Amino acid sequence: MSASLATVSYIGATILFILSLGGLSNQESSRRGNLFGMIGMTIAVLATVFGPQVGASGIPWIIGAMVVGGAIGLYAARTVQMTQMPELVALMHSMVGLAAMLVGFATFIDPEASKEFTGAAKSIHEMEIYIGILIGAITFSGSIIAFGKLSGRIGGNPMLLPGRHFMNLAGLLVVIYFGGVFLNSHSIAEAMTPVTVMTVIALLFGMHMVLAIGGADMPVVVSMLNSYSGWAAAATGFMLSNDLLIVIGALVGSSGAILSYIMCNAMNRSFISVIAGGFGTTSAAPKPAGGATQPAGEVVAVNATEAAELLRESKSVIIVPGYGMAVAQAQHTVFEITKVLREKGVNVRFGIHPVAGRMPGHMNVLLAEAKVPYDIVFEMDELNDDFPATDVAIVIGANDIVNPAAQDDPTSPIAGMPVLEVWKAKTSIVMKRSMASGYAGVDNPLFYKDNNRMLFGDAKKMLDEVLTVLRT
Repeated sequence: MSASLATVSYIGATILFILSLGGLSNQESSRRGNLFGMIGMTIAVLATVFGPQVGASGIPWIIGAMVVGGAIGLYAARTVQMTQMPELVALMHSMVGLAAMLVGFATFIDPEASKEFTGAAKSIHEMEIYIGILIGAITFSGSIIAFGKLSGRIGGNPMLLPGRHFMNLAGLLVVIYFGGVFLNSHSIAEAMTPVTVMTVIALLFGMHMVLAIGGADMPVVVSMLNSYSGWAAAATGFMLSNDLLIVIGALVGSSGAILSYIMCNAMNRSFISVIAGGFGTTSAAPKPAGGATQPAGEVVAVNATEAAELLRESKSVIIVPGYGMAVAQAQHTVFEITKVLREKGVNVRFGIHPVAGRMPGHMNVLLAEAKVPYDIVFEMDELNDDFPATDVAIVIGANDIVNPAAQDDPTSPIAGMPVLEVWKAKTSIVMKRSMASGYAGVDNPLFYKDNNRMLFGDAKKMLDEVLTVLRT
């Protein structure tokens, strides 16, 4: 493939990637957006493999690697459950960071990769290598810790080391100092020490940064690491002089940063406060009865038959899904209940909080998988004013996103966070396995409100029973 044809292919792939991002902006066009992305990636890979930068001797190795990677990806796509998608995404981000690190070290060690650069151009190229390894290392280690937290292998509590901000500042100063040493080195052996020290510090910083972030901020962390992986890819593009990687990395990095900002606004938190960590200071475990932080009141429990009767007698229902629905894989039963209620003339809608689940768009993907119509799925801001006119608001496995303490208790860790105001409905039904607090470790006064009912048990089992009653 000629250089001009490869360039044209890169331009076409870039356009398709932009169209893909545009398509992913709403549910109706998301399938088309994914299709554009797949076609763009196929063109990009073919143009790179058969382009002028890859010799004929290297093609078999690349094809072999693609076969192995493709087989692993196909296996993961077929076996990974929807509840495991957040940790899978974090693991994928770690691979991007690792790739940036390895490319950076390979470019640094290979004398042929830098022989064409002299003077200022050589210094710029070496800076690209240094920054690329730095971003890649932070992305890699941070994503590994995020994977551990999301999969439950690491606790959700933030690890708040004494003087952690000073430690981070000291690490940054050391990285900057050794960056100067790296740029002024006269040989690979001389430069190996500063780049190794920087890599170790970057790996430790990535781990510390995510360990210090509490459970409630994990959706933002996933989005943030997505942004980091984009910048790591862009850095790789600079190191390899690949324009497509630079452009696509910048697209992913900037879109991830924008999404992180939007999600922080949805939680009424600044991006800096998320990075600083400390939100969600306790794990999602039940609070001791009668404890000082336990909300006062009495819980009213109902069974599946009583919940079904409440739904049957209603004219307007809003369903708020959460991570518990994903764990129970109850989304298909939820859709069946929705169909039955709509056939009876009930106005059924879904309310989605921006940070519901464990990653951005988690609930939207689950509902799309269950074939829930897009036109009855609404964002939080579109539905909050409708709760007072709603007969039943049913919460399936959500907790923090429907917590009235965010509005009523200025001392609450989630004070000021926008939430779905389900307690304003005539009746709210909360489906949970137990009285345990949510992922943020914050108690929920909703459970004790006079118009609230608790339906305890596995969401899938309880909803199957509700569906059976509704069909009789």
